[in-house]
Amino acid sequence: MRLFQNIKTTCIILTSLSVFSGCDSTDEEQPTPAENPLEIQQTLTFGGTKNESGQSVVSTSDGGYAVLGYTQSMDEDISNKSDTSYDYWLLKFDATGQEQWQRVYGGSNDDRGEDILTTNDGGFAIVGSSKSNDNDVTSNAGSNDFWLAKLNASGEIQWEKSLGYAGSDSAFSVIQTQDNGYLISGVLDVSASNGAGNNRANMQRHAGGDYWVIKLNPLGELEWSRYFGGTYSDTAYGAAQTQNGNYLIIGSSDSNDVDINNNKGSYDFWTTKLSSSGDLIWEKSFGGSEIDEAKAIAATNDGNFLIVGDTRSNDTDVSTNSGAADVWIIKINPEGELLWEKTFGGSSFDSVQAIHKTQNNEFIVAGNSRSTDGDLTKNNGQNDAWLFRINNQGTITFQSTVGGSAIDLLMDATELNDGKIIGVGNSNSSDFDVLENKGFTDLLIIKAY
Repeated sequence: MRLFQNIKTTCIILTSLSVFSGCDSTDEEQPTPAENPLEIQQTLTFGGTKNESGQSVVSTSDGGYAVLGYTQSMDEDISNKSDTSYDYWLLKFDATGQEQWQRVYGGSNDDRGEDILTTNDGGFAIVGSSKSNDNDVTSNAGSNDFWLAKLNASGEIQWEKSLGYAGSDSAFSVIQTQDNGYLISGVLDVSASNGAGNNRANMQRHAGGDYWVIKLNPLGELEWSRYFGGTYSDTAYGAAQTQNGNYLIIGSSDSNDVDINNNKGSYDFWTTKLSSSGDLIWEKSFGGSEIDEAKAIAATNDGNFLIVGDTRSNDTDVSTNSGAADVWIIKINPEGELLWEKTFGGSSFDSVQAIHKTQNNEFIVAGNSRSTDGDLTKNNGQNDAWLFRINNQGTITFQSTVGGSAIDLLMDATELNDGKIIGVGNSNSSDFDVLENKGFTDLLIIKAY
């Protein structure tokens, strides 16, 4: 067992922002923020002399957590790595925060992990993109392929699957479906695939990058593959399954043709609803006249969904904008009707990467900020990691930034069984809230409780 013996720990006590409003009649009663306070207690950095990042974090049944990202280093905190190409990097921690084990996965080329889930059998599924066709990766069809690996509880590969064509195809999200299979979403280079990658009938062929959605059975065997989009750039970043077994896929699109009928201007939050067999039920665009990109989706306890992303707009669907870019959160029902929308941020650039529901039906949001005003109170230089929590009505009940004088990014956050919040990302800093950096970019872990 490896402990935090080589990691400097920074303890930070910050004042939380506590605001509360009443609950919708459709939502369960929420505790007040005073009953569930948060403070940033710790920041940790892990890495070597090159580049590392934490991209996704999940709680585990033993009260601990697992972090997936990627690593380039072969020294310091990284074990069992044989070259300086990028590899998936998985670290498992117990309930006390001690590192239990870590593993690297990939081949001799560039492999970067993006998303992790705990599977119903107690193991893990990890997904991202791979350029390798050796070692752990048994095949590669082009520049980048989707690469999914199913792991047991100890991190050993049970099976792995590469999916892609001649171009750059990158996966960003995996969910386990109600039938214990897997749904992977990302972007397919349709131009390079020459139209391959889609087994829906009567498909109009077109160019560009499209949402690519792949359904696998529990053993990793392909059930169906679909792409959706237009002639420009369409990238899927997240997915959720509805209560009746359909799927919502979210991301960004600047197309206004083929599958997309109502682009609001530049990039929009683009949401598609698919049947359990991958058929397009409906598609909707949300946004304004500027760039709006959805990054994550979470189900609410009333059967609806929150979608989070970034906006530079202040018109059409976006009611306000505090600065250059804000975090934008919308609530929709399963039919794609907009229930409410809110922006969060200050007068500079603010962005978001993830959202997760907490045990008391609030939502933790992982993002980044350059602002010192509006919803923000502090910035130590360039981008700081920004962690905040909202209730069901979109009211902030806690927020805090963590960082140093360089670039610090938060990519994901989750709640543990005991209510602690773990945020993960990467950091270039070695001052203020981040005391140590071993190389160029280190994996960053933030603990709040």
